[in-house]
Amino acid sequence: MANEQADVLKQRIAEAERHLAANPHDIPALIAKGDALTGLGDERTATSFYNLALRAAGDGRGLGPNVIADLRRVQARAREQTLRFEGHLTDSLRAVGFDPDVSSPRFTQSLELMAGRKQLYLSRPLFYLFPGLPQVQFQPADTLPWMKDVEAATNDIRAELEALLIEPERFRPYVENRKDRTNSDTAGMIDNPDWSALFLWKDGVEQQEVARRCPRTMEALASVPLCRVPGRTPSILFSKLGAGARIPPHHGLINVRLICHLPLIAPPGSRFRVGNDVREWREGEGWAFDDTVEHEARNDSGLDRTILIFDVWKPELTGEERDLVASMFEAIDGYGKTGPAWGV
Repeated sequence: MANEQADVLKQRIAEAERHLAANPHDIPALIAKGDALTGLGDERTATSFYNLALRAAGDGRGLGPNVIADLRRVQARAREQTLRFEGHLTDSLRAVGFDPDVSSPRFTQSLELMAGRKQLYLSRPLFYLFPGLPQVQFQPADTLPWMKDVEAATNDIRAELEALLIEPERFRPYVENRKDRTNSDTAGMIDNPDWSALFLWKDGVEQQEVARRCPRTMEALASVPLCRVPGRTPSILFSKLGAGARIPPHHGLINVRLICHLPLIAPPGSRFRVGNDVREWREGEGWAFDDTVEHEARNDSGLDRTILIFDVWKPELTGEERDLVASMFEAIDGYGKTGPAWGV
């Protein structure tokens, strides 16, 4: 009886393959082949055909009710089979010592990508790509030895910030309209006071009045490898995100630097996403991230969130490479009359 059933299933596969030879996106044929493979015990291959059928269906417009019902069935079956496959992998790897909490983070990420639990996010700078740099979201803390000293100064830096917060007119929208630039407002942030900033350094130029009022902040950053490109970086600023505000997903301009956050006023419910990694700001706990990876921010609390932001060279760049990048941008800015313009 088992052999007869297997023969029937193989015939169904052959029939489905004839339809697929004529149309590789034939949804009923893809489902039929997946069902037959499931009956033969080949769940892994069956899932690939179920997923092909689901992709071919798109949003389902124009499909009949019977096909829609079949798609819902195989979607559930594919999910179940994927979970069983993941369980098999996890159990097998644990048997050889794998522990996602302590084993290689890169391997753990590769497993999550293969299982479809996470999406692949790549560096996508809007202006300049330096090839060969690691694809990171948040920079590993052990590559930022100077961050501990910055964190240790949190109370002093916050005190300097609080003295400035009593003068709210000093904070300006982070993204401001410029008459000498084409201004795209796809993120809805141009001249939006919900995301505002007060600069100590802006586009590589010290803002002397504000910097003078923040000596402890500047002292804490004295040993930090700030990204220095004349007329462009560093930028050092207090960044305020209003209660209930959101900064939509976007990408940064160049991948040779990391953007650093030191949370100073961080009410619960204020959070930040880079790629797949979502973190809450916690006062006094700094981090650095690659802003050319898609990122977004939201403040779901009822209070303003304020952090210190500054930019540093990526540690993988050599001294020569840093100098060459800076010289290249100086040459760019020396061409034409407009001059440099960008922000963190």
